[in-house]
Amino acid sequence: MEFKAFTEAMMAFDSDTRKVSKETVLSALKEALEKAYRKQIEIPDALVKVDIDEQTGEISVYQQYKVVEEVEDEELEISLLDARNKQADIQIDDLYNVKMNVDDLGRAAAILAKNVLKQKIREAEKQAVYDEYIDKKDELVMGVIESVEEKFVVVNLGKTLAILKYSDQIPNEKYTEGQKLRLIITEVSKDTKGAQVLVSRSDAKLVKRLFEKEVPEIFQGIVEIKAIAREAGERTKIAVFSKREDVDPIGACIGPKGSRVQVVIEELKGEKIDIFEWSENVIELIRNSLSPAQIIGILPSTTSDKIGLIVVVEDNQLSLAIGKKGKNAKLAVRLTGQKIDIKSRTDMDISGRDWQKEIEIFALELETKIIEKKAKKALEERMKQIADFDAQQAERAKQYEADKPEVSIITDKDKTPVVVAEVKVKKEKKPLKERREYVSKFETLADVSKQAPVKKEEKEKKRAKPETAEERKLKSSEIRKDKDYDVKIEYTEEELKLIEQQEQEEKNAPWEEEVDYDEFEEYYEDEE
Repeated sequence: MEFKAFTEAMMAFDSDTRKVSKETVLSALKEALEKAYRKQIEIPDALVKVDIDEQTGEISVYQQYKVVEEVEDEELEISLLDARNKQADIQIDDLYNVKMNVDDLGRAAAILAKNVLKQKIREAEKQAVYDEYIDKKDELVMGVIESVEEKFVVVNLGKTLAILKYSDQIPNEKYTEGQKLRLIITEVSKDTKGAQVLVSRSDAKLVKRLFEKEVPEIFQGIVEIKAIAREAGERTKIAVFSKREDVDPIGACIGPKGSRVQVVIEELKGEKIDIFEWSENVIELIRNSLSPAQIIGILPSTTSDKIGLIVVVEDNQLSLAIGKKGKNAKLAVRLTGQKIDIKSRTDMDISGRDWQKEIEIFALELETKIIEKKAKKALEERMKQIADFDAQQAERAKQYEADKPEVSIITDKDKTPVVVAEVKVKKEKKPLKERREYVSKFETLADVSKQAPVKKEEKEKKRAKPETAEERKLKSSEIRKDKDYDVKIEYTEEELKLIEQQEQEEKNAPWEEEVDYDEFEEYYEDEE
């Protein structure tokens, strides 16, 4: 059965648009043909095997029969005797393959194969898209608008189409087909229709990713965005913190002459951005988050129905602190995570509370908690360091016990106990060729190549005057010093003749004659 053209068409699924691998397509085709053939022969339990030659495009279908001693089901089994008549080396429980003709597949079987193939390809596409974008959730991507609908916008991300809902759009932002946008992926899911990717332009993470892209200090981890609150199209508040004292977090985000923050503002179509420094002190954090309004102080709310903080401002700062439609106060609540009730000085005076004293007490309590928290953190770090040190000491002690020498007591000839330490040494197994034979100490001393280098003057001196027998004896005695063995020096015949010649010359030398010093006594007496 020739399916070469069909197979080549199926390979087209392995493209950038569908991202389906060649192996997935072939596996789907095999499964489709297996189910189609079972439907053709009307045996649901039949064992079917499909082989596809990728080079020639030829497809072979085999019906498999189990080899048994006695056949109970002729549609599924074959006897060992019948199987060996056609295949001599077959054994019990093996599968006997019979090649079948599938050229005349019925219409119902062909439709089934088509539907199974479509379903498998669709599932593969859905899984490929899901795997591609699930790891990109909350990440910044670039998309091109495919179409603009009334309640959503279809965005092409390159490998799939994403949905930009109306609620995720920036208010009053106009979209046109072919327009390029930076978006944040908010959701990736799988359903019966396929994988669905949702993107957003109003999410606060979009502003965060834009700053990470434009500010190197944030990307490198030197400056950290601690909290962010956004009212899309209106205002965004960002609390930043620097891990290094020599780096200004606000200045790093703004950039030279505001160049960095201006890029983000242009991308967000003129949205206002407030950047301030993060603080562990809630009072300072709320004070910064309500900027540009100036606050007098903060105190806890004492009413039973409200749990939160009261922010006191001057009468002329009340509307500025609340903001247009209360957005400034809403952003401060989102960013700090505290319920805030903003009141003017006049309102607090009418309430009859000693609010100024309460502000001082609350500020002192917060400062005390911050100091205790820092002390606790420092103590935990110290305890962790001690624990790490103890663990290292325990590991060293364990290693020492493992490598500790084993001490054994033996006795010498005089029955005196002698302590012998056997040191454990990890020996590496070396090939036999690399192992060195044992060399005695005498062989080491006698090895001329290992002797200390002789100076040029000494070499010339030795050449001028050969060594005498006494000098040779002296050297041999030095070698024998502190040794428990005797060294026997052997000479060649030439050396023996040379030694006899030297001894004879020494006997006949004039300086060896005896001198009678009594003859010179008169000479010394006359001088006296």
